[in-house]
Parts: sequence; structure tokens; C-alpha cells
Amino acid sequence: MSEKSIYQEKPWLKFYLDTVPHQVDYKKIFLTDYLAETVKTFPDKMALNFQGYSVTYRELNTMINKMATCYTQLGVQKGDRVAILLPNLIPCVVAYYAALKIGAIVVMNNPLYTDRELEHQFNDSGSKLLVTLDLLCNRMIDLRATTAIKNIIYTSIGDYLPFPKSLLFPLVAKKKKLAADVKPADNVYKWKDILKQYQDVDPQIILGWDDVAMLQYTGGTTGVSKGVMLTHSNLSCQTQQAMSWFPMFKKGEESTMSALPFFHIFGLSTAMNFSIAMGWGNILVAKPQPEQLLETIRKFKPSFAPLVPTMFIGMLAHKDIDKTDLSCIKGCFSGSAPLPIEVIKEFEEKSGSVIAEGFGMTETSPVTHMNPFDPSRRKVGSVGIPAPDTEARIVDLGGTMTDVPVGETGELLIKGPQVMKGYYNNPKATAETFVDGWLRTGDIARMDEDGYFYIVDRIKDMIISGGYNVYPRDIDEVLYEHPKIVEACSIGVPHKHRGEAIKAFVVLKENETATQEEIITFCEKHLAKYKLPTEIEFRKELPKTNVGKILRKDLRQEEMLKHSK
Repeated sequence: MSEKSIYQEKPWLKFYLDTVPHQVDYKKIFLTDYLAETVKTFPDKMALNFQGYSVTYRELNTMINKMATCYTQLGVQKGDRVAILLPNLIPCVVAYYAALKIGAIVVMNNPLYTDRELEHQFNDSGSKLLVTLDLLCNRMIDLRATTAIKNIIYTSIGDYLPFPKSLLFPLVAKKKKLAADVKPADNVYKWKDILKQYQDVDPQIILGWDDVAMLQYTGGTTGVSKGVMLTHSNLSCQTQQAMSWFPMFKKGEESTMSALPFFHIFGLSTAMNFSIAMGWGNILVAKPQPEQLLETIRKFKPSFAPLVPTMFIGMLAHKDIDKTDLSCIKGCFSGSAPLPIEVIKEFEEKSGSVIAEGFGMTETSPVTHMNPFDPSRRKVGSVGIPAPDTEARIVDLGGTMTDVPVGETGELLIKGPQVMKGYYNNPKATAETFVDGWLRTGDIARMDEDGYFYIVDRIKDMIISGGYNVYPRDIDEVLYEHPKIVEACSIGVPHKHRGEAIKAFVVLKENETATQEEIITFCEKHLAKYKLPTEIEFRKELPKTNVGKILRKDLRQEEMLKHSK
């Protein structure tokens, strides 16, 4: 067998759990069908829990139908765009499924984005209706004039709170900037008024399997955000892949800590959509900071937790970790960025759970790779093996698209039923991203002899120092091993002799102190000389996306500005 054919041989299949199929018999079940099935099977089970306020699946479905009726009355038709600008609140889930039920295309937006970023996404998508928060509504009313948005529906954090929080909220909300008065404007509606006004009628809209269900915008970490066209098929197949990968978890028997934001595809697929299809309870965390995450675990005892590395790291470093019993958690899924090995060990020791690391992108709905949910088959440090029906190969970085041998690095390419239709209104970017039906990820990776994949770095993040290729992740992993460091990120900075030198940004654990020399000396024991940082900058925090991915590009831009002066 030639090295070229190794990827076609799929060596990873022999490491699938016995209960996981190599190929899934995909059923043409839309996300809305999964919802209907769950409502029928588990009508009185908790569907959503926000700070102790619970909604059953029957109640959730009633709210969704009423909102779907409202959308239709406001002129939203099949194929129109509905923008949602919300954190993880009950209305976020309702607004999403209501749009899907009438065949509208959902556009999820990040509440922390600037007006300029939102204006781009609203206009690029052609959004017709917006569902948002009272805290953002006045800005959105002003912004509306520059977009095609006609109607705005707004909710409040206080709309769904348990007693006595519901009584106290109006008294303190504005002072704590948790609520805001919305100025009078035409075609602006209160969420709760809408639910009182419209009837519980299930829309009878025929959906197309290959129709676009969402325009999910990329994070813009490498440029202007692009609208990824995800079809009903993409989203359903991704859900069915997840179901096949975790057969030990039964329908109706678990609860998910939904801390990953639903406006990001990782949280949307692995927390919201997966949980609804499984008939699980969704415990919503609107502000996924360490204190709130630990409090959620203590109060509501979730059993499944899809998280990102900064969430694991933050919880372990928090003072409340020792008074939090983590044993309720049976399994965790980690993605978005590499999870340091020491963090995996410590969290698993404290919880008794298994963390399955995976990999994905917005363009792939997002998950393409996962570690088997079995410690004996998991490889710590690897993103795992391709999901059922997902093909992967690694090609040379020279642009010839030639497969590289086992163990060598190159660009990761993907094929599978979860891969996007393309970029909306951007045929050029679509053509650049697809090569003979393969999606170019832009990630440098390698595959070992067992078919496990390792993400080495982003192609754009690679540092070339003194003629050597240096991958920032190698340096970051060493820095995370330092007992005083809680977060770290390395970049290349201009150097007149080497081309680029390596600079590391470091956040120390609370009450710790360290010097640049101390950190570099530590690195000398673990890194080749050409990989050593020449400068360490200590910071209180590092710039991050909303799902906790450290923004290496922001740090690089800061440095480029310094060097250009």
C-alpha cells in the first residue's frame, strides 16, 4: 500500500468503538422534526433552564409556534433571513426554531460585535427581521436605517426568571445594566407581547433537504467575516453523527451545560441542537465565566458539558473549584482550540469524567474529528479521528495538493455530509476554499499511523525564524506546563536578522509573580533553541473570541503597529 493511499484506507476506522457505525444510515429528519419527536416523547421534561426558570418541551413548542406565526404575520416568508442577536436565553432557542419551522434562513449574530460588524452581516445576509435584547435594541433601531431590517422584536434577561429573582430584577436591573428602556419606534415589538398576541399554530411549511437553513458568519479572525451556507441536511447529518458517536448516552436521560454561545456554530450544534434531538435538558449559561460555570454545576448538576479550553482552565483556577462537586459530569467535549494536556488530567481527576477533544470549523457545521469516548482509545493531544462518513487527508503546503506521508505535516482537507454548501454571495472565496470537492481548512496537521489527527497550527500563524518553521502551539504547550501560568499565546514579531523572533504573551495565576528570564529559562528545558521566545510580555488577560479562542491575530496586529512606528 503506497503512502499516497493511506488516507483512502481510513486506518482510523479500526479505532471506532464497537457501537459506533462506520457509516450512518442518514434519515431525512429535519431539526424541526427532531423537536416534534422530542415534544411527543418527552412533553413534560425540562427543555430549557435559565437560572432556575424551567420550560418543558411542550411549553417550548407552544412558544416556538406562536413566534413562527408572528414571523409570518410580519411578512417573513420561506427563504427570508431572520437575524438573531442574543446570548443563551430562552428566547434565543425559540427564535431559532421558529425561523426554521417556516423555512426562513437563520442568521446568528454575536452580541459583542460592533455596529460596523453587525451592519456588514445584516446587509450581506439581507436580514429582514431582527430578534435582540433590550440592552442592544436602541443601537439596533438606529442601525436599522442602513439595513433591510423592517421589524425588531426585543426580549429582556428578566423575561424568564424564577421567584424571587423575577420580583427583584426590575428593582436592580437598570442600575446593574442588565436591562434598558427601549425608545419608541415603529415596528418594534416586545417579546412577551408577541407571545400573548399570536396563536399556537404549527406551520405546515415543506422544507427542502438541501435548502440553506442558516447563514453562519465566520469569526472574522482572518479577515472580513463570510456567510457560511449551512443546509438543513448539513445540520441534521451533524446531529446524527453526534448521536452515533455517543451511543452510551440515552435519549431523555441527560442534561447539558449549554455554556457555549448558541450564536457560535460549536454551541449551536453540540449543545442546543444535539440536546433537543436527544430530549435532554438544556441548562443555559448566558455569561460563561468560571464563577457562573461552577455555580451552574453545583445548582443544576449537568451530566454533559461541551466546553472550550478557557472554560476548563478558568474553572480549575477559580477559588470555588474545591467546593464544587464535579462528579455529576459524565462526559465533556472540547474544541475550538487545543486543550493543554495538564488541564485534561486535572479536570478528569476532579470530575471522574472523560474529555473527548475534537476539531471543527464553521464551514463544517462544525465537527469533523472526535476522540473516541473511551480513555483506552483516546489519544491526549490529538483531535481524534474523522467522524462517520467524513474523509480527511493531508496535502503538501506547496500547493500541489499531493498527499504527504504518515507523520508529516501539511494542510488538512475535509469531505463529508456536514461540509457547507459554500460562502453566500462570495463565489471567489468558495472557489478558493474547495479543491475537487475537498474543503481546504487552512490548518496545518499531521496524521499518525493509527489515523489520529493532530492540529499543528493555522497556516497563517506559522512563524519562520532563521529559516526554521516554528509552530506557536509547540511553544504554547510548554508555557501552559509552567506552574505559574494560566494562559499563554506566542506569535512571530519582525527581527532584522532572523526574519521573525518569537514573543510570548503570558497571564499568570492569581497572586503569582514571575520574570521574563524565569519563563525563558523554563522553556530552554523543553524547546529547541530556535523555538525559544526572546521576549515575554505579562498581561492580565488575552484577547479572545466569545467561545474562548485566544485571538492570536489581534496580538500580532498590535505588534505590527508597534514595529511600523
